Order: sequence, then structure tokens, then C-alpha cells
Amino acid sequence: MIEVRHINKSFEGEKVLEDVSVSFDQRKTNLIIGRSGSGKTVLLKCIVGLLEVDSGDILYSGDCFTTMNRKEKQNIRQRFGMLFQGAALFDSLTVEENIRFKLDLFTRMTAREKKDRVNFCLERVNLEGKNRLLPSELSGGMKKRVAIARAIVLNPRYLFCDEPNSGLDPQTAILIDKLISDITLEFNMTTVVNTHDLNSVMEIGEKVVYIHEGKIWWQGNREEILDTENRELNEFVFATRLVRQLRKLDDI
Repeated sequence: MIEVRHINKSFEGEKVLEDVSVSFDQRKTNLIIGRSGSGKTVLLKCIVGLLEVDSGDILYSGDCFTTMNRKEKQNIRQRFGMLFQGAALFDSLTVEENIRFKLDLFTRMTAREKKDRVNFCLERVNLEGKNRLLPSELSGGMKKRVAIARAIVLNPRYLFCDEPNSGLDPQTAILIDKLISDITLEFNMTTVVNTHDLNSVMEIGEKVVYIHEGKIWWQGNREEILDTENRELNEFVFATRLVRQLRKLDDI
């Protein structure tokens, strides 16, 4: 479990997160949603330590990440899997080399063991046999799947995804959502997904956190989100649906 306790974050005197407290549950896909500029990306960056909080604490399985020294934080980060918005693959490395990167960096596995682990992860994301391809030879959906394979190669305890469906067509986005949900259960991870995709919310939102103007405004699951009386959340859901319908009309 990841616990966020009363964190605050400001930039140049402007408060971006205000007294944010929330927990993210193990073996669940926990989604952070909100409008652009609401603070959801800053929250995710604070949780993984890319940004330092001004005050408050972040705990991993009861251990306070905020007060750890550099070496202790590094040990915790080795348990992280990260899926970035643009996949963030190394262009000059093959699929296999991209996935193997963390194994080379953090393990003493033999070449054979690394090869086996890479192949296992490729099979898990339905890309077996694609070892020697370069990122430039992959579709957008394939890049995201390679990024997922890289994220799980060290069998992480925590998986963080920043807009995993960005730039994908709806059908591919559904496949990525299902893959994230399935590996969360399979690897017994705590998964946190930062998204504005309402389809993702309805497909895999076991816990949904709505952030509004830097504050936790609503929490629940995908069933409860449609029955909420929270005005700001209802406006967000309506606006998101409207944008999706307009995009469908543009495609006709």
C-alpha cells in the first residue's frame, strides 16, 4: 500500500497541492483523474520522488519515503515500475536491449537468465519474437507494450503509469488497460495510473481519486462515479464524454 499524508506542494508561491491525503491499495488499479492543471501529474511526481514535497509524508508499506536518505530512497525506487506517457524507449536500443536495461543496471543475473527474463516479459505483453526490432519499427501500441515489459522486468511491487493511453486509438487503449489490470493482479502490485481517459476509469478503475484545484475532491470506484452528486466531478465526466463524442464525429 502507498499512503499519502497531508502533503503540500507549491511552485513560486503558488500552491499546487493542498493537504492531500489518500491511500492506494495493493492488487488494485488506482486511478488519479482530473482536469489539466488540477495537480494530478504533480501528485504522481511527488509520490515517486521526482518532486520533493513542501510538507507531509509519503509511505510505502508503512515506511516513510519522505524522510529516507538517498540510499534508502534508491532501494525503494528499485521496486518501482514506470510507464511514461510517450513510452520513453531508447531509440538506439533494440526491444530486447530496452527491456534488459534494468537487469544490466540492478542485477547480477547471467546473460542466459537475462535473456529468459526478457523473453518472459515479451510473451506476457504478446510481443514474443520482437527482440531485435528498434522502436522506430514499432506501432504506438507496440511501444507501450514494450514499455510495460520493461516496467515489469524486475518484478516490481509498485507500478506507476502516466497517461498510458495517450496517442492510442480506442481499441489499442482498451488492450493496454486490460494488460495493466491483468499484470497488477498477476504480479501482486500496487498500480497508480494518472489519466484523463474516462474509458480507462470505467474499464479498470477499482479505486478512483478525483483531484480538483490541488485537493482530493472525491474517491470511489468505477460503479460509484456515475451515481455521485459531486458537482465538479459530474462536470468533468460530462465534459470528457462530450469531447469523446466530438472526436468520433470528426473521424466520420
